Amino acid sequence: MQTVEETAVLVIERARDGRFAEIAALFAPPLRAVLTAEALQAAWLAEIAGTGPVTDLGEPRSEPLLPDLIRVSIPVACERGQFTAVMSVDSAGLLNGLRLAPPASDPWAAPPYADQDAFEEHDVTVGSGALAVAGTVTVPRGNGPWPGVVLLSGGGPFDRDATTGPNKPLKDLAWGLASRGVAVLRHDKVTFTHAAKVAAADDFTMTREYVPYAVAAVRLLQDEPSVDSGRVFVAGHSMGGKVAPRVAETEPSIAGVVILAGDAEPMHQAAVRVVRHLAALAPGLDSDAAVAQILRQAATIDTALTPRTPRGDLPFGLPASYWLDLRSYDPVATAAALDKPLLILQGGRDYQVTIEHDLSLWREGLMGRPDITIRIHEADDHLFFPGTGPSTPAGYMAAQHVDAAVIRDVAAWLGGAPNR
Repeated sequence: MQTVEETAVLVIERARDGRFAEIAALFAPPLRAVLTAEALQAAWLAEIAGTGPVTDLGEPRSEPLLPDLIRVSIPVACERGQFTAVMSVDSAGLLNGLRLAPPASDPWAAPPYADQDAFEEHDVTVGSGALAVAGTVTVPRGNGPWPGVVLLSGGGPFDRDATTGPNKPLKDLAWGLASRGVAVLRHDKVTFTHAAKVAAADDFTMTREYVPYAVAAVRLLQDEPSVDSGRVFVAGHSMGGKVAPRVAETEPSIAGVVILAGDAEPMHQAAVRVVRHLAALAPGLDSDAAVAQILRQAATIDTALTPRTPRGDLPFGLPASYWLDLRSYDPVATAAALDKPLLILQGGRDYQVTIEHDLSLWREGLMGRPDITIRIHEADDHLFFPGTGPSTPAGYMAAQHVDAAVIRDVAAWLGGAPNR
């Protein structure tokens, strides 16, 4: 029997050598059924695109999580940086979780534009039943009535802060907006809180991932005593921005929509573009294989997708139901049909959601609407972190905050939108 530390080291060595199918086989059965070698390879490629190839492994550190589960952390040194591989290993030596995290750093600190004396927070439960999630309401001090906004994070198993390395972009937004007289509700995603249950579901969709929770959150915020129930908005980042028009279509009481780097290009086509971009940052056999794989999977969505298509034939290990839902949804047309104002923000340095491939579609589909406001922040990346030079995944790992100009734009627009 290997120790949990030996198992963890073996995982990183196999990833370094491109043996992702062997890593997938190490997962516990519920996750093994849905975590494909291709999804693991894509996550690994995204990491080493910024740090370069692995050069050394540090000493593993383990700590108990549950009676039958141990968390193991391994520092990983690379040519241009480092990261920490964090795994959960059970008593049978099987993986119950794996993530690539930034190296240990100082804890998150509040952005300079947040006035912590200007607001207060309390926790809420969003949704009901076995798949309910936790959330936080941030309310300006005083009587109000304040406009309110529900924040939706991007694709993936994000917590309510959209924690990315040492950064918490949705917490930046919440505290920045609350400091400027806007009440905010943000919540953990169901894919974060109930990962195993979601992974085992073959009928999971983007709509189920977002819409019921967003609608429940809007109604919770409308019930806050100091919030103007007629001025509660929804603001989505990345995939949260893509789905935000569907949320507003579902809940007519929403006053308007903010789209922060919301993708309009079909997601499987964007995946090909992004994987090619990452492969160019870290060329090699693994990168070539990742590009070839995403091309095959994207072609399946375009030509052969049915409810019975295996997950392994599709990007990111998502089920066919997810891709069928995405393929049938046009976010721009849905937004155009809304009788609600929209604010669309875009980062000029964003390589994931771009001016050329995504903002151009929003502009074309919403042309002539006087209640549409579009703002480009030229220095910002996908997370609206300001900087210079080309954006890379490694850029998200440096401690930083959402651009203060974005906070000002969103706060001013929410405060100035008409009462609906």
